[in-house]
Parts: sequence; C-alpha cells; structure tokens
Amino acid sequence: MDYSSDMKNRLKRIEGQVRGVLKMMEDEKECQSIITQLSAVRSAVDRATAYVVAKNLEVCLREQKGTEEDPEETIEEAVKMLVKSR
Repeated sequence: MDYSSDMKNRLKRIEGQVRGVLKMMEDEKECQSIITQLSAVRSAVDRATAYVVAKNLEVCLREQKGTEEDPEETIEEAVKMLVKSR
C-alpha cells in the first residue's frame, strides 16, 4: 500500500510531540502538563491508526469489486485491527 505524504506528515508530527514530551521531562515540567501532552500523542496515534485501517479497507474493497471474494471478511478483519490497536 502506498502511504500518502499526509499520513507520513501526521507521523512526523507525532514524533515531534514525543520529543517534546521528553524535553518536558528533562526540563522537569509539571506532571499534569506531561500527561496532557501524552494524551495528545495517544489521540494522534489513534487517529493515525484509524486512517491507515480505513485506507487499507478502501483499497481492499476496491480490489475485491467484481470478484467473488466476500467483502464481509475484509470488513471484519479491519474491525479486528481497530480493536487490537486499543
């Protein structure tokens, strides 16, 4: 699967957020501020995960169109990936 530059940029932003959290820890910032930033990182990772699963599902369903493959299996696999990521 070909991942878009948008997806790669999302991950680079997450990487920057994680580095920011490490810097906050090194600078001995307040726990509450660090937790807030970690929550933002988790949320960004969750959105990135959902985006990857959705794009993969879209590609798989388009490839199956016109074949005898059951799209329900593909959808079920995508749901399992989302559940597993939590």
